[in-house]
Amino acid sequence: MEFETIIGLEIHAQMSTKTKMFCRCDNDSWEKEPNINVCPVCMGFPGQLPVLNEEAVSKGVKAALALNCEIPEHCKFDRKNYFYPDSPKGFQISQYDEPLSKNGLVEINVDGRPQKVRITRLHLEDDAGKLTHVRDGSLVDFNRAGTPLMEIVSEPDLRSALEAATYAREIQKIVRYVGSSEADMEKGMMRFDASVSIRPKGETKLYPRAEIKNLNSFKMLEMAIEYEVKRQIDEWEKSGGAMKGPITVGWNDENGQTFFMRDKEESDDYRYFPEPDLPPLEMNMELVDRYRADLPELPGVRKKRYVDELGLKEDDARILSDDLKLAQYFEEVVAGCGDAKAAVSFINTVLMKYLKEELIGIDEQKVSAEMLAELIKLVNDGEISNNVAKGEVFEEMYKTGKRPAEIVKEKGLKQVSDTGAIENACNMVIGANPGPVEDVHGGKEKALGFLVGMVMKEMKGQGNPKIVNDCLKKLIGLK
Repeated sequence: MEFETIIGLEIHAQMSTKTKMFCRCDNDSWEKEPNINVCPVCMGFPGQLPVLNEEAVSKGVKAALALNCEIPEHCKFDRKNYFYPDSPKGFQISQYDEPLSKNGLVEINVDGRPQKVRITRLHLEDDAGKLTHVRDGSLVDFNRAGTPLMEIVSEPDLRSALEAATYAREIQKIVRYVGSSEADMEKGMMRFDASVSIRPKGETKLYPRAEIKNLNSFKMLEMAIEYEVKRQIDEWEKSGGAMKGPITVGWNDENGQTFFMRDKEESDDYRYFPEPDLPPLEMNMELVDRYRADLPELPGVRKKRYVDELGLKEDDARILSDDLKLAQYFEEVVAGCGDAKAAVSFINTVLMKYLKEELIGIDEQKVSAEMLAELIKLVNDGEISNNVAKGEVFEEMYKTGKRPAEIVKEKGLKQVSDTGAIENACNMVIGANPGPVEDVHGGKEKALGFLVGMVMKEMKGQGNPKIVNDCLKKLIGLK
């Protein structure tokens, strides 16, 4: 029997606000000593009242608009009741039937095939703490308790682990673009719950699902879904289609398997009711319209523009459009030098190499867009060779922050276009390399490249490559 996989994702992203969702505690608890970034409000002490973080609402609205969601004029917060050791209040403040936004849509591209994924809602909530399991029990750190989250819930429109990971990557790019979340998974700022079920190919009925909890990497998301699909197919074939569910499962990364945790809670189990300590929100729709008008060009649209208008290759366009700061840097370079393809070559092959080695961002290094544009113009104007620019000059720019023209002058790197000096060097190389000269006459193109390289070496990299190439051909007797 052939099966179809049905997948829906819940994506939790920590919002990039200064303070927590309902109190004034710092929203950044990364690598802090456990249980020091807390207060009576986020610890749920009796009599302490929450105060809604306005910045979290604004950033939630911006993310929802970027996901093509509708913003209702009215929304409210609800209590989601459940007991868990890392939940100090004994409940979560979330949104249920009247969320911040609903009915969104995101487009993804999988293996060249465009696909639309519907979004049920983006709603706001506060996070729980963090459990660390040790041999004799579990340790609880409440620093993260109360941090603002946006939960993005998709419809069950995904049909493979690859589609799910592609969609999750697109969501990450979008929430970063609009500044709503850093979505740094190494810091636990983005997590996935994947609801997975199977059904015989051709059927439309939905069968019991398994929700895989707390996946914190794209690779883990793919691996967990692939394993769970295989497990469900095996169970179907053994039971004749009598599937147990809905259930909640966890993922064991060490043995690469899901494991049963509990029967899946449904909305009735959480006993939702309106949060009594927070008034309903009446949205300022004029402000929402301003947010919509101020949205940046989103990564998918930007990538298509780079391909269609600038003639970039798909992979280059994807790399440059994935990160907003990198995209803005690239566009500033192009504006300064007028050469998009040269800008791509320098950024993707030279600058990115340095950034990856140091694990830093584009805004944490010394080569400004204006400086890189100036370097490209020096190459295009024949002042220095491309190899010298990408090698010695760029390295010095990156280390010191000096302008390229200053480095070229200091180091005497200006390209030699004097035909007399180049002809002398060519004659010297031809005389010293009769074998390669004969190979050139025999039609071997690599031999000519060798001779060009030898001339460039003789001239310490400062000869104009085009003039060197033309001069060698003339002296050897090639047309």
